Amino acid sequence: MPGRPNREEYGDYFDYYVQLVPDGELAAILAEQRAQTVEMFSRLTEEQLAYRYAAGKWTVKEVLGHLIDTERIMSYRLLRIARGDETPLAGFDENAYVSQAFFQERDLASILEEYQAVRQATLAQLRGVAEEAWTRMGNANGNKLSARTLAYVIAGHEAHHCRILRERYGLAN
Repeated sequence: MPGRPNREEYGDYFDYYVQLVPDGELAAILAEQRAQTVEMFSRLTEEQLAYRYAAGKWTVKEVLGHLIDTERIMSYRLLRIARGDETPLAGFDENAYVSQAFFQERDLASILEEYQAVRQATLAQLRGVAEEAWTRMGNANGNKLSARTLAYVIAGHEAHHCRILRERYGLAN
C-alpha cells in the first residue's frame, strides 16, 4: 500500500482526516485502531453507551454505528475509484443513517462484531488494490479525491470520533 496521499489528491474537506493519521504503514494503523476501539467499547457500561454529551447528539453506541456506516461507504467509494469508475458518487446524510439504524436497540456485542467484520473487509480490500489504482482520481459528494485518500479518510475519521469520545464524552482509550 502506498504512503500518504499528496495534497493534490484531495480537497480541503478531507485534509483534516488525512492529517489525523499518524505516519506509518496504513494497514497496521487500521489494525491497531480496531484493537483499541474494540477494547474501549468493550469495557463500557450500558449507561455509558447510552450517554449523549448534549441534546440532539449521538449516544456512544450510535457513534460506533456511525463509524461502521462511514467505513462501509468510504470503502465502497474507494472500490469504485480504484476500479476506474468515473461516475460521481453521491454523499450521504450521516444523521439520517444513524436515526434509521436503531443502534440503541442492539446489543453491544452485535455492533462490535459488525464493526470488526467491516474493518477486516476493509483491510482485505486494501491488500487487493493494484499499485497504479491508489492514485486514481474520482468524485465523491462533489469532491475530487484519490483512492488512497479514502483509505486515509477511513483511519482519520475513526481517529476524529475517538478524540470526540475522549474529549466530549469523557471516555478513555
